[in-house]
Amino acid sequence: MPLNAPVEEFAARLTPALVEVAAGVGQRDDRLTDDVLVEANDLVVAFIDADGRQADDELWAYLAAFGPRLGTDLRRATPDDLRRAGLVRGRAAWLAKPSALFEVLAAADRRNGSAHTAAYYDAALKLAHAVAALDAYPSTAELEALEAFRTMLRGAIPAPPPVAAPITQAEAAATAVVSPEPELPPARPIDELLAELDALIGLEPVKAEVKLVTALLRVQRLRAERGLPVTEGSRHLVFVGNPGTGKTTVARLLAEIYRSLGVVKKGHLTETDRSGLVAGFVGQTALKVREVFDRADEGLLLIDEAYALARGGGNDFGREAVDTLVKLVEDRRDRIVVVVAGYPDEMDTFLDSNPGLRSRFPRTIAFPDYTSDELVAIVEQMAEGGRYRFTDGARRRVRELLDSVDRGKGFGNGRLSRNLFEQTLAQQALRLLNRDAPTDAELTTLTADDIPSRIG
Repeated sequence: MPLNAPVEEFAARLTPALVEVAAGVGQRDDRLTDDVLVEANDLVVAFIDADGRQADDELWAYLAAFGPRLGTDLRRATPDDLRRAGLVRGRAAWLAKPSALFEVLAAADRRNGSAHTAAYYDAALKLAHAVAALDAYPSTAELEALEAFRTMLRGAIPAPPPVAAPITQAEAAATAVVSPEPELPPARPIDELLAELDALIGLEPVKAEVKLVTALLRVQRLRAERGLPVTEGSRHLVFVGNPGTGKTTVARLLAEIYRSLGVVKKGHLTETDRSGLVAGFVGQTALKVREVFDRADEGLLLIDEAYALARGGGNDFGREAVDTLVKLVEDRRDRIVVVVAGYPDEMDTFLDSNPGLRSRFPRTIAFPDYTSDELVAIVEQMAEGGRYRFTDGARRRVRELLDSVDRGKGFGNGRLSRNLFEQTLAQQALRLLNRDAPTDAELTTLTADDIPSRIG
């Protein structure tokens, strides 16, 4: 009965919360437990309907969990009875916004500084993942619905009240307890990592793909914990796109996500390219590749411009690097995640350069070029980080300059924004060079005269 435990946990966590809220407003209702079970029922039915399949396994699990609890004819029903009655069809729309029960808890959190909605969030997601885990391999539609629900619900949780000021260094020293330093910092919560992903400028298709990968891994882990069969698939990825589109940043977040989900133990990012893998003498290339894999062990290995490994003639050692890569990816599939990155067309050719590559890298994530608006936002983000501000004229000049750049192959994207910002700072420094005592305002203001005529 795979849904019993998460349903019990949902009821155990939310019933006391609802009782507390009701008591706080002078009400008492002995049916609150039933209200919580109905809420759990609505959640489960909505997620069963999320992909439109309503499979027998899902419906039998639903009947086993709620038939005895709701005291209805569900105890004698079958999946076909549910379909004929239309009890599941069209229920996915329930996931589009916070429920009435959630809103009651949210109002109490805002009023009392409690954390009932956070408890609801945790328990509801466990229910959602439990439903998804009923399928050996959840559909994309189901995973997308799960992620959309998670994002919606997370955004609806009221902000916590301000916390007390941190203790001073002297206070900390006076009360400190000496303890051994852990070998690794604790793994970060998945929600924290996904929030950091969401905060990145642009990259909306990339964010959606990473969230799907994350949701699938969470469901697979849940099935494994319950002793259910898990459809094993390759976790290795292909990143395609122009330079400066955030591939390294996303890879670093992915490495932490994989660690938080128990795919790898360390979750560190190791970056390399052809120069780090290919040697100039016979027999040394395989050793270099193994050394890089050793450094990346229990983490994520990002191979940039991986297509360069497949270039060169018959005497080029890049082919040896590819052959060794294919072997190590297979031999260490439970210890390391590999991401190969580069331009789309070249990466397609690279995947065809060895019979074993494509099957080991089945999923491709495309990184789109940034729009001018996004590039301007990146430049302004850099400026804010250094406590600079652009005048309106400078901001217009930045936009005009970015609009004028050719957007063909090799377009620099974020690197272009960084180059522009660094050139602007150099121009400002020249402008202020002969000032005896520039004010703070002058030192932090970037004018149209500071914007270069072209991006070098």
